[in-house]
Amino acid sequence: MKKFFWLALLPAVMLSCGSAPELTEQADTIFFNADIYTVDTLNPTAEAIALKGGRILAVGKEADVMAYRGDSTVMEDLNGQFLMPGFIEGHGHFSGLGYSLINLNFLNSKSWEEIVAEVAAAAEGAAPGEWIIGRGWHQEKWSQVPERSVLGYPYHDELSAVSPNNPVMLRHASGHSLFANAKAMELAGVSAETPNPTGGEVVRDSRGEAIGVFEERAMNLINAAYDEYREGLSEEEKAKEWFRAVELAEEECLRKGITSFQDAGTKYFEADRYTQLAEAGELDLRLWSMLRHSYEEMKGNLEGFPILDKGNHFYTCRAIKSEVDGALGAFGAWLLRAYNDKKGFTGQNTTPIPEVKNIASLAMEHGMQMCVHAIGDRANRVVLNIYEEQMKAHPEQAGLRWRIEHAQHLDTTDIPRFRELGVIASMQGIHCTSDAPFVEKRLGEARSRLGAYPWRSLLDEGVIIANGTDAPVEDVDPLASFYASVTRKRADTGLEFFPEQRMTRAEAIHSYTLGNAYAGFEEGFKGSLQPGKAADLVVLSKNLLKCSDEEILEAAVLITMVDGKVKYRAE
Repeated sequence: MKKFFWLALLPAVMLSCGSAPELTEQADTIFFNADIYTVDTLNPTAEAIALKGGRILAVGKEADVMAYRGDSTVMEDLNGQFLMPGFIEGHGHFSGLGYSLINLNFLNSKSWEEIVAEVAAAAEGAAPGEWIIGRGWHQEKWSQVPERSVLGYPYHDELSAVSPNNPVMLRHASGHSLFANAKAMELAGVSAETPNPTGGEVVRDSRGEAIGVFEERAMNLINAAYDEYREGLSEEEKAKEWFRAVELAEEECLRKGITSFQDAGTKYFEADRYTQLAEAGELDLRLWSMLRHSYEEMKGNLEGFPILDKGNHFYTCRAIKSEVDGALGAFGAWLLRAYNDKKGFTGQNTTPIPEVKNIASLAMEHGMQMCVHAIGDRANRVVLNIYEEQMKAHPEQAGLRWRIEHAQHLDTTDIPRFRELGVIASMQGIHCTSDAPFVEKRLGEARSRLGAYPWRSLLDEGVIIANGTDAPVEDVDPLASFYASVTRKRADTGLEFFPEQRMTRAEAIHSYTLGNAYAGFEEGFKGSLQPGKAADLVVLSKNLLKCSDEEILEAAVLITMVDGKVKYRAE
């Protein structure tokens, strides 16, 4: 028996010795002479990485990885450049990002005059009755307050004068208010008698006249008129525009090192299209999305959900999105105590709480994650209460990884509850420094210092933070958000916002890679550079762990690779 045993093992012994090189898999691509950060705690740094069939074959010392080199292996000498897992956008609006690249974009506008001038130019080339659409303005970020204004918002007069025959709808950067000209308000039937809807406000002057700004649910008045206009467009025209927007969003993300995108608000028709694109191999980056509809629209209509790993892990829809409040910049964040600069006003509860509870029940019933937009401290407390209630009612459901989207302003007593309930804080680093000039004006010093974007407090509690930009609310650039996360400084003015709450470099990278993957139940497939995981990576001109703060903003994306294929390479 022993003789037979050893004879049986002999071929294996021979193969493990002299024949080993012949058995080694040959890589499709090897990156070498590289400065690699893997986000793998057991093997954090490496010199080379081998890829095959869209997966990581090996990562480690260059001499070891070179064993996977074959005659057809593409060899990429990085000359010491920094390689890390591809950035995962943890909360954005994918088609919305694309539309922002088609329509007027005011993210960098410094004054109301600039915006009026851009609308005037657009109106000159617009067809009669065509709507002029834009997004990105923020009254708190202009160099000066318009001469005639209410709460910093200008009157519509100048906008109406340059576009008298074309309705204009310009969304606030936050997406939680909009500006309309006289033509748009006329089509929407807005008058002095138009009441404020529940969860929204038509901003008026002291005489009761609408100045053109519509906050939160009041936006639906203008949206309805715009939707009626779009009903006149053919389905082919609308589909063509949507596919163009998705194409532009892909290009923008890949150019900025993003290999996966978590879409915070997907409609049924979009989920269908994304699934088809993924299965046809026509998506250039991975999408993970949250279904966004009312309870009545989803009740009885979730057959086939969650959608998992379609097209070789290129599309997943395993979450449901809702919201309970608006944005701080538009006075929509729902607060425990009143705004410092809007006395007696505590913000807006934009979605009735019973509706949110019903949607949470649907998520629990169908095994989907619940993701709720909450910005103010009251909003966050209410969502935590809803989650706790659901979890107590379903003790058999563990490890839900339910999320709060934004979690910007927290009462300090609620911070430990994130850990206790296993709730993920899906926050956006760039929001902190973008909002910094007006946060204290809205909340006062104490609330701002203790509970505004409290990353350090959450991390010290052991809470998982998922990072992102909320694009097109902000530029989708992960490097700008990373800089904000580790410095809490504005890149333009140097304004520093309570730096004691900043992240370390390693924590910020984790929040943009493995943290986001974990927040979508995908940490076993992507988010770190380990054998068997997706070959999704980015090569940068600066080492984000070691370079100076200023050099973070100078870093260039050199290569973006998804599924082992180079999707972007800097010229």
